[in-house]
Amino acid sequence: MVLLAGAAVLAACSGGGTGTDDQRAEPSSTPAPSASTPLSSTDPAPTTAPAPAPVFDGRIAPIDEAVRARMAHSWRPGCPVPLEDLRLLTLDHWGYDGVEHRGELVVHADQAEGVLGAFRALFDARFPIERMELVDAYGGDDRASTLANNTAGFNCRDVVGRPGTWSQHAYGRAIDVNPLVNPYVLDPSTVDPAQQPYVDRSIDAPGLIRAGDEVTAAFAAVGWQWGGTWPAPDYQHFSATGR
Repeated sequence: MVLLAGAAVLAACSGGGTGTDDQRAEPSSTPAPSASTPLSSTDPAPTTAPAPAPVFDGRIAPIDEAVRARMAHSWRPGCPVPLEDLRLLTLDHWGYDGVEHRGELVVHADQAEGVLGAFRALFDARFPIERMELVDAYGGDDRASTLANNTAGFNCRDVVGRPGTWSQHAYGRAIDVNPLVNPYVLDPSTVDPAQQPYVDRSIDAPGLIRAGDEVTAAFAAVGWQWGGTWPAPDYQHFSATGR
C-alpha cells in the first residue's frame, strides 16, 4: 500500500502525463521586445539638426600681376588712381537663381572694408545680384556690362554725357548694382530699350533698388550715397563721394 501511494504522488507532481515534449506548456504568444519594435505614439520623435545658416565670405587683396593682366581694359597709364591704390574684393552674393555665387569687384583701397560690409548686409538680406564680374569681362564697355546686368566697381572712364570728366568709377569709389533693372535716367527718351520697362519704379522685378530698402540702407551704413535721389536719377549708382 505504501508503494502505491508513493506512485500516485509522483504521478501528480509530473502532471499526470508521460513526460514527452508535446505535453509541455505552449510558449507565450506575446513576442519579446526587439530593437526593430516601432516607437509608440508616446515616444519622442527623432530630431535632426537644422542646416547651418549660410555664412558670408569676403576677401580683400592687392592687385597682383595676374589681376593686373585681367584689368587691361579697365585700367591704363594715365588713370587718376594707380593700381597700387586699388583692391580686388572676392565675395559671396545671392544670384537671381536663389543660389550662392562668388563675385569680384575692384574698389579703392580706402573703401574696401566698407564695401565688404555693405555686401555682407546684402548677403544676409538675401538681396539678389544677377552677376558680379570685373568690367574687363565686357572689354571695359560700360554699356555692355550694364545690359548684362553686371554689378561692377572700378572702370577708368568718363562721366556719362560729360567727356573729359573722370567718373567716380575711375577712382574706385563708385559701384553700379544690377544696372539693367536700375537705369540711369539722364533723359527718359534716351534710356536703352532693354532698360525702358524699368524706368517705371513701381514694377515688381528682382534686383530693383528703392528708397529705404535693404540696399540703400546697407550702403548708407558705410557712408555711401545713392544716385537714385538725383534730379536725373541713377538708380544703379552708389558712391563714397555722393557724385
